[in-house]
Amino acid sequence: MAQAAAQAAQSTRTTQATIGDSEFDRDTAVTLREEGVYDAELSAGWTIIRAVNGGYLLALLGRALGDALPHPDPFSVSAHYLTASVPGPAVIRTQVVRAGRGLSTGSASLFQFADDGTEVERIRVLATYGDLDALTDEVRTSAEPPAMPPREHCLGPADGPAPIPGSSAITERLDIRLDPATVGWAVGAPSGKGEMRGWFGLADGRDADPLSLLLTVDALPPTSFELGLKGWTPTVELTAHIRCRPAPGPLRVSITTRNLAGGFLEEDAEVWDSTDRLVAQSRQLAKASRG
Repeated sequence: MAQAAAQAAQSTRTTQATIGDSEFDRDTAVTLREEGVYDAELSAGWTIIRAVNGGYLLALLGRALGDALPHPDPFSVSAHYLTASVPGPAVIRTQVVRAGRGLSTGSASLFQFADDGTEVERIRVLATYGDLDALTDEVRTSAEPPAMPPREHCLGPADGPAPIPGSSAITERLDIRLDPATVGWAVGAPSGKGEMRGWFGLADGRDADPLSLLLTVDALPPTSFELGLKGWTPTVELTAHIRCRPAPGPLRVSITTRNLAGGFLEEDAEVWDSTDRLVAQSRQLAKASRG
């Protein structure tokens, strides 16, 4: 009987994501059904043009992997987006690939049911986890924080005459203030430079942590807007590197595109914390809209 009770408790165990009042934590909560299998609910609050945001999905799978692996923090997370996710129930299946002393590697896939009842894989992830608190403080870098105006001189959704094309629910959950030099697209005058910069935070004031950084790298408007394109820019593949635990306070995000060719573009993102520390980097391949 004791064993049955333990199994029942395990089957309903929800990760620590449910602790606290943050929408991000509530909406990335996963519940362990059985070993390696988690139930989740994709929130409509993180959609963009009816599809669920890729960074939010990355954080959701990152939550499940952080529970399944023996190490707590994402170091490197690579995701392939196979089909567009939609709000509603989902199942995440994880596998421990390797568990070492300092690093562990695992895979995770998110599935949803199609209208005909068949199970469809939406996203597949391979990730390496470790302990960010165990890293040394040594930093040797030529990288510099992005040069942009103070937050109070940058622009939010209420400051522009036009909303982000294909208005999205996710903007209500994010506190983004964009560098005026990168918002020409909002008034019909894109710069053509393929750059996006801004201050970033969660609208409810939750401080950043390694998990939320997986959202941050894919949260700003796409650089394709400044190239004169409009519409959805779906991610094909995204790799994020978490370099250290971010300090409290707003983040600065810089995203650049150097090459749009054959209908696809790359985006390189850097995330800096309030102490001028580079805390996350990413590169993704995305499909450019035809607008």
